[in-house]
Parts: sequence; structure tokens; C-alpha cells
Amino acid sequence: MTYLEKLTAIRAQMKEASIDAYMIHSADPHMSEYLPAHYKCLEFACGFTGSAGTLVITQDFAGLWTDSRYFTQAESQLAGSGYELVKLKIPHTPEYIQWLNPEYKVACNYSLLSVNLSLLFKANHLNSVHADFLAPIWESRPSLPDSPAFLLEEKYAGRSVETKLEEVRISMHKQGATAHIISSLDDLAWLFNIRGTDVKCNPVVLGFASILANHTYLFIDSNKLDSGGLEKLHAAGIIICPYADIDIHIAALKASEILLLDPKRTCTRLYELVPPAVSVILGINPTTHLKSVKNNTEIANFKQAMIRDGVAMTRFVKWLKENINEEVITELSAAAKLAGFRAEQEDFAGVSFDSIAGYKEHAALPHYTPSEETDVVLKAEGMFLVDSGGQYFLGTTDITRMIVLGPLTEEEKTDYTLVLRGVIEGSSAVFPVGTCGYQLDSIIRKPLWDHSRNYGHGTGHGVGYFLNVHEGPQSISPDNLPIPLLPGMVTSIEPGIYRPGKHGVRIENLVLTVAVGSNNFGDFLTSETLTMALIDTAGIDVTLLEQRHIDWINNYHNELISQLNPYLTTEELSWLIKNTLLNS
Repeated sequence: MTYLEKLTAIRAQMKEASIDAYMIHSADPHMSEYLPAHYKCLEFACGFTGSAGTLVITQDFAGLWTDSRYFTQAESQLAGSGYELVKLKIPHTPEYIQWLNPEYKVACNYSLLSVNLSLLFKANHLNSVHADFLAPIWESRPSLPDSPAFLLEEKYAGRSVETKLEEVRISMHKQGATAHIISSLDDLAWLFNIRGTDVKCNPVVLGFASILANHTYLFIDSNKLDSGGLEKLHAAGIIICPYADIDIHIAALKASEILLLDPKRTCTRLYELVPPAVSVILGINPTTHLKSVKNNTEIANFKQAMIRDGVAMTRFVKWLKENINEEVITELSAAAKLAGFRAEQEDFAGVSFDSIAGYKEHAALPHYTPSEETDVVLKAEGMFLVDSGGQYFLGTTDITRMIVLGPLTEEEKTDYTLVLRGVIEGSSAVFPVGTCGYQLDSIIRKPLWDHSRNYGHGTGHGVGYFLNVHEGPQSISPDNLPIPLLPGMVTSIEPGIYRPGKHGVRIENLVLTVAVGSNNFGDFLTSETLTMALIDTAGIDVTLLEQRHIDWINNYHNELISQLNPYLTTEELSWLIKNTLLNS
């Protein structure tokens, strides 16, 4: 079926069911950002492959609401599909709710609708019903993944399952809860020290968990674990149940239970199964907070993962610069080469997301991923943006670097330097305990604002430990999110400047929030840069930097050389030293 034929088939079902508007959300029953193929509903319906968006269909209109990261991509992918792009003005804000007529009878798949969104519907006087109009027309739909899973050793995880369960129950008790359902896959993976490959690039396993006062249930396909893994979970007091039995379990909760549910990470289908007599507390999963603060073992391992990643990045940049005039290199082949260098590293377990590898104007698309149709040859001119990362047993990496391949325009050098200056300002900022990400966001953007430049995406996100590359609850963005940065949190800093049709610049490091000292004014924090990879000095206009910025760059590179020295050849080390010193 073509996309237009699918749209016609959906509208026919809507008409038969007397539905005025049908919504398709980018989600799965676990409210994941990145989805198993079975739940890539937007891609099936209209061809859009971005990680965020909502389709809204009426009899005379069909639109995709998505944010600025995907505007150009969406316009291209929606061509001929019957859908129009509707540009979100505010990221993560479902403006289609205001667009829909309150008198409409609207429908969507409640397995793909978060409790938060369903409550927002009600607050905006939208009455919705459950309907799945994709299943009847989705021939050869990919099945749910059945790949094996494994338990992460404590030398990597740092804490036992028993210890983590105790911490969760303490948090539940403080909130007055006697029961807690977990749907989100990264929370599940962290709590049970379990990893898998059910979602591409995210080492998670499909499952649910129920934590009661004296019992812990894990709803998972038991065939995913070997006998040793099952025995370890049983020894920790965990009862293994079939994945699909979560519905039966929730419906059978006793009336005396007080249930804690995360409305952002729980689907409406499960929420509506809760017996009416059960009291419900809506709040963030305790695991979301607990896993965001890395323990000492995780922090030490993270630093080793960054060294391994830095070795791969050094070899990649050296190879690219030395071969740009010697062989044909494209966006795709360059990304594959970098993945190969990462795969050579000890404890490597895969990439953490599909590489964003954009040359010149492609770099102006924040989430551009090269394909056979869009792939271009790199030349000895301009800049090449590479946003990539690796999954290691020692941690998760996410790094963006601009690689200067040849002469730059004055505008390119200015944009590059201002973005780098933003990274430095954010990385070196000292701030009081209680500071939230939106406060740091302004500090990082100020060098760009001073030159009338800005960008439409957030500045930073939390990063998991051998888990999802995007992790909460903290973030650095203009959104007024009341989540303070805490010692032990790993967060990205990634400002950018994008000029459609010309070039884009983004530089990204991961940082660890650390205590820096106390005085009469209170306790203060700062950021320790974890990412260990050279910053291309060929793109810098030093006239736009103060001496403290130059000192930061040189100190960073001196630390980089010291950390990578034992793992590089003499030739690689010599090349790295030559290409990192920045003169005043």
C-alpha cells in the first residue's frame, strides 16, 4: 500500500466508527523515545522516521506535528504522502490539542498514549476513545523482538538488584505508596541490572515491573534469559511472569494498595486497568531519579569508556584528514569508518544511536542521518559534522565534533568559535546547589546571543550508564523544568548554529556534575568534562576568544593527550599533539 492508500483506509475505518479525528503518536506501551520496529507507526503511516511527532487525521486534513529538529526532514519525507507538516512552535508541546475541535469525537491507540497526554486531553475538554486503525491494514508487521538478554555484572553496575529495590521501596514509602508499576525500559534495565537488544542502539529489554511491599514481579519473556540469569533474579526474590500478564496483574491489584505511577512513562491502557478502588499517586518513577546520579563505580567506568571513545575518535579524525584527497569518502562511508574504530575498542557493545554525519548544508539539519539517497562525497573544503556515540559495558558516549576538511568562510569560523565558546562557558560555570538546567542554558547561549545567533533545540540531556543516550530527569534547555543538577549526573552540553542550505555547527561534550566547594553563601557545583576527543583548532577564530577560553582549550587538550597516551601509537600521539595546541 502507498501512504495515500493507507490514509484512505484509515479514513474509511474512522467513518465507519464515527470518529472525527484520529491521532497516531510516536510511542510504544513503554513510552519509549526510540522504538522497536513493531511500533514504528509514524514511519508505516506516512514515511516519517524522526523520533518525535504526532499524526492527526480528519476526513479533510492530515498533518504531522513535529519540532524544529525535523522540519526539513519531514517536508522531504512527507512529499506525496497526503500529510502536511505542521511546525511546532514550542518543542514537546502538543499544540494539536488546541487545533482539534472540542466537539470532535477523537480516537487513538491507548497503548501509545501516555497518562500525561490523556489528562491533558481532559483538561482541554477533548473526549477520546481507544482505537487501533493501523493493525487491520499493517500487513507483514514486524513481530515483537525476541533477542536474548543478560544481567550486568556488579563490577559494571556498581550496585546489586537487592540494594536498588530497597532504595525504590524507601522512596515509595516516603510518597505513601505500597505498590509501584514501572513501564519505562531504561528504568527497568537499571533496576534489575538487565541489558538486551530489543530496541536498536538502546540496550534494553521489553518488560514491566511491579513492586509491592513484600514482592517484586518482572514481566518479561523468560526465554530471553539463560538459566543462570533466571537463578540470579530468583535469588534476589524476583518473581518472573510472562510479558503479557501485566494487564492481569494490574487489574487484580487489591483495593488496599496505594499505587505509584509515572504519568509520563505509563500508557493510558494500563492506567485504565487499575481497579477503581485502588488509590493512585502520579509521580516520577523513583528509578528515574536514582539512576540519574551515577555511583562511584559507574563514574569510574564512564571515564574509561570516554578514553576508549577518544582513541576511536582520534584515529577517525586522523584518518579522515589524511585521506580526504586520497580516496572517495562519503558521509555514509565516514560514519561506517568511525563505527569500525569504535568496534575495535575493548568492552564495546554497539553504537548508542545512528550517527548524524552531515557535510556542509547537511550539517544544518540537526538530526540529519545520511542515506543512500542523500549521501554526498566529502571534499577538502568546509566542515563535516559528526554526532555519534558508543555503547560500552563501561558507559554510554555521545559526542559531536566539527572536522575542518579545508578552507572555511569567515562566517563558518565565527559560527564555529561562538559555539565552542558556549561549550566552554557551560563547562566552566560554577553554580549554587539547586541550580536547574534552564539557568545554565542561558549561560551557554549568551555568546551566541551576543552576536544575534540562536538555535531551536535544547542544550543538553542526561545520559544513561550503558543505557539510553537520552535520559532524564535533568536537561539543559529553555524549558522551565524544576529539576536541579546534582553531583553524579552526566549531562551533555551541545549548543549549535544552523544556516539552512549553507552549513551547521554543533559541538558536544558530556560533563559530570561535581561539588566544587562551600562558603558562607552555600554549596557550589561545577562540571567536570568527561568526553576525551580533540576539538579541531583549525576552525577557531582566536580574536573571538578571551585568554581564559584559550587556556581552557589548551588545558583540555593537555588532559586529552595525557589520558590517551597509553593507548595510541607513537605516530598517532605525535599527530594528536601537533593538531591540538592553540596559540594565543
